[in-house]
Amino acid sequence: MNYLEGLNTAQKEAVLHINGPLLIVAGAGAGKTKTIVHRIAHLIEEGIPASSILAVTFTNKAAGEMRDRVRNLLQGKAGGLPLVATFHSLGVRLLREFHEEVGVPRSFSIWDRDDSLRAVKAELKRLDTEEWTPRQMLGAISRERGGGKSLGEYRERASTRLERAVAQIWERYEQALSAEDSLDFDDLLVRTLSLVRESPKTLSLLQNRWRYLIVDEYQDTSSVQYELMKLLSGERGNMCVVGDLDQCIYTWRQAEIENLLSFERLFPDVKVVRLEQNYRSTRTIIAAANAVIEKNTNRIPKTLFSENETGEPITMHGALDERYEAWFVAERAALLIERGVPPQEIAVLYRENSQSRVLEEALLHAGLPYRVLGTRFFERKEVKDVLSYLRAAQNPKGKSDLARIIGVPPRGIGKVTLEKMSLGQPLGAASAKVAAFQATIAAIRHAVNTLPASEAVRFCIEASGIQKMYSGKTEEDAERLGNVRELANLAAKYESDEPPTGIERLLEEAALQSEQDELDLQRDKGGISLMTVHAAKGLEFDAVFVVGLEQGLFPSTRNDESRDPEEERRLFYVALTRARKHLFLSYAYERTKYGTRESTMPSEFLSDIDTRLLADSESTPARQKRGPAGAGRGLLDDFYEIR
Repeated sequence: MNYLEGLNTAQKEAVLHINGPLLIVAGAGAGKTKTIVHRIAHLIEEGIPASSILAVTFTNKAAGEMRDRVRNLLQGKAGGLPLVATFHSLGVRLLREFHEEVGVPRSFSIWDRDDSLRAVKAELKRLDTEEWTPRQMLGAISRERGGGKSLGEYRERASTRLERAVAQIWERYEQALSAEDSLDFDDLLVRTLSLVRESPKTLSLLQNRWRYLIVDEYQDTSSVQYELMKLLSGERGNMCVVGDLDQCIYTWRQAEIENLLSFERLFPDVKVVRLEQNYRSTRTIIAAANAVIEKNTNRIPKTLFSENETGEPITMHGALDERYEAWFVAERAALLIERGVPPQEIAVLYRENSQSRVLEEALLHAGLPYRVLGTRFFERKEVKDVLSYLRAAQNPKGKSDLARIIGVPPRGIGKVTLEKMSLGQPLGAASAKVAAFQATIAAIRHAVNTLPASEAVRFCIEASGIQKMYSGKTEEDAERLGNVRELANLAAKYESDEPPTGIERLLEEAALQSEQDELDLQRDKGGISLMTVHAAKGLEFDAVFVVGLEQGLFPSTRNDESRDPEEERRLFYVALTRARKHLFLSYAYERTKYGTRESTMPSEFLSDIDTRLLADSESTPARQKRGPAGAGRGLLDDFYEIR
């Protein structure tokens, strides 16, 4: 097969580069995944073993798509597939493989954010303080660890009451993790970096294993991720990084914009390729996005262009308040659906989660199907209960899992008995009940170690008593039972893994699930998607509504010194470039905030867009007071040429 077929000139240039560092500056919708996939196929065609190639990205969804496209492109070519993983799943893989060197059991559990918050909350309770919330404390710890700092380094410079409290909670938090043979999200990266830093033998082995590295979404890498990839690339320097500073919107998650900005300086012999042709959006949408982002100065210059149709104008709408704005969204969404746009191809994007409530009310009133990207499948109570049974079966030291499931379903075992169990004290009258529970866990452990993943999950659901507990006649019970059975369906994709690896991978997927991954699980159910702009990163839709475009809301004026002042503009750019054909921008003249009605000003970003690209909806407050039906005149059908 000709792996250059269907590529533009810039994409071919990136695909043909084999040895040495490569920087691909990939604009939104410019076919970066296609370029990466064809580059992998070309490397294999040139005789490089697939096992020598490592591709790393940020979400399970992106990794899965890349893996599937490589498989389809190679069409069963002998030699297998390269490793395509997220940063965190790569960390899990290496920490399990080299667990003895790291000093953790191979079957360590992974704490998700809820587990971490619960542990921090318990430590704050021991300190008997309500001065700081668990979320604030965990965020402070995570920022320091994500920046590569150790507890010892942090404690040495701790000078304020807050810093000393963070150090104290941090120490106890790590003790809690160790006591339960568990690692959290930060550990998966920090301990992996420590492994390759402190073990020359392991580093040399990995450098020889993976001679070609590809890092997707490089603008979102933290200092820990950057150091890890730099070490793995070694002296060969065969590292291809793909990124776009204009889409760097996660500096609050320790993303270091400097990693991409300084790549050419750190690798003087780097080849730079710019992917600037957008295949996703109309020329109207691309013209607006370019006008917005060119105001930023901290970027690698590029200008997106599109050979798609000009498309319809972008609709700008000023609403009386957030209720009229929501009605406007519902009306236009209904029109789009009438014209053949599937509901799942419509997204409503907002800056803050609190904006979703009034939008939900309007869509519900209009009878339109929708789903809010918020509660994830793996975070549903009944699903987490089954996952905790599986984790407890694998990791007997997981006290938090035992505490969660010992009363699901009710067994007559209370907190006092649980405490006695953890301390190894006599159990008295509860001995028989505890023995029965332990026998159940042992049976599930045997199933996990001997059965294919989906069969092990089904056995767990039945043996634990969860199936019987939800076999009632209420709709809620039926839904909960359906959710836990869906978990068995998801486990089926790990059937080919030898036990207990299949269950390990299922638990890993559950712990590391992202918002984008969750939407991928839900998308076949249909419905308009409601989500924050941050959650929309990496997604695309036929029609996109960006709401709440007001000063103070979008752009946000939150007082956070760690935030890059240009990030809000990048966030708006990301919002615009999610749309393929239809784009709606709206703001309210008044908005209720904290129970008070306040006047607002339209976002400064709106004035950056050439008025020739816009169609202004009939949206004066006087017109809107007539009711929702007067909120707009409908989509424009006439197409026009942008001069």
